[in-house]
Amino acid sequence: MERHVYPSELVYEIQMRESGDPHYHPPIVEDLKREARRRGLWNLFHPHPQWGPGLTNLEYAPLAEIMGRSPQLAPEACNCNAPDTGNMEVLTLFGSDEHKERWLRPLLDGTIRSAFAMTEPAVASSDATNIALRIDRDGDGYVLNGRKWFASNALHPNCRVLIVMGRSDAAAAPHRQQSMVVVPMDAPGVRILRNLPVFGYHDREGHAEIEFENVHVPARDLLKGEGEGFAIGQARLGPGRIHHAMRAIGMAERGLELLCRRADSRATFGSPLSERANIRDWIAESRIEIEKSRLLILKTAWLMDAVGNKEAKTEIAAIKVDAPNVALAVLDRAIQVHGGMGVTEDVPLAEFWAHLRAMRIADGPDEVHKRTIASQELRKQRLRRGDAAEGP
Repeated sequence: MERHVYPSELVYEIQMRESGDPHYHPPIVEDLKREARRRGLWNLFHPHPQWGPGLTNLEYAPLAEIMGRSPQLAPEACNCNAPDTGNMEVLTLFGSDEHKERWLRPLLDGTIRSAFAMTEPAVASSDATNIALRIDRDGDGYVLNGRKWFASNALHPNCRVLIVMGRSDAAAAPHRQQSMVVVPMDAPGVRILRNLPVFGYHDREGHAEIEFENVHVPARDLLKGEGEGFAIGQARLGPGRIHHAMRAIGMAERGLELLCRRADSRATFGSPLSERANIRDWIAESRIEIEKSRLLILKTAWLMDAVGNKEAKTEIAAIKVDAPNVALAVLDRAIQVHGGMGVTEDVPLAEFWAHLRAMRIADGPDEVHKRTIASQELRKQRLRRGDAAEGP
């Protein structure tokens, strides 16, 4: 990070600016990928030894935090960037041999990128049972019709494949109506309508709105089986939320570092900012909040390794709420200490803030995760009391 990634941030900005293309793939990224691979810092996220180093969630979590300190460069440099990480795990667990050869191996090699198409503009996608894109059986395959948006990565020049979630059986039980299919980006009927900015930022990988019009996919490209969409989603999202949470802590640590540096370098009314009581309070509060959040994440990672994602779902939900909110609070203080500079692109604080604010919605909004936590807590307390009816 210190020898290669941080010094490359300015190079990255210059190459992006000179290209004139918000989705340009700058050469510095490939340089960093080669260096990371040379050092063995590659596919660190992948828990299956056949495909990666086989680290546990607890072992990988601190590495995700370090990469989170430079979220535009470090995750992609180490081939640990979302949504590819989740898609690679899905293809590992549920893909056919053909999927693994055609899509998984190039993703693991970092030669292609992928996107995950789940959220829709016409329904409240925070309740995934609302998802309406149709996956209809048609002879020897399926036909997709519908619209998705915020398909992150879909505008990356190297994006070649989508994993799409849609409704395959409206008459089935609510959590058996959905399925997932593998769809090449160049499949006839797949049309990118626009890129969606996030707080005014056009992220390099893009967040695409995509129309699927009579997109035919062979039956072999259905993952796991009809009605398995929710089961695949749960397998995908647990590890992804750990990764997001730890990267959030990395951004918070970088923000606190910048806050302290700025507070020592600026004076007002005859004293350094770092001597002001309120600034010292902000620094102390930030350190306390970061440490507490990190420990909750590490506990969650340990639980996932020890008892599985299902048994750790309360903690997984908790970190998804806690980590972005803690990081946002730290970054807000850092922005304030930087004054006007804090809202510019001269420092990464505003970009970090926009990313983290969006994270409070991505992968399920805070309110959905709080609902999960509350339901689990009520059930636990009712069982302790011996109530006959646990309730929802």
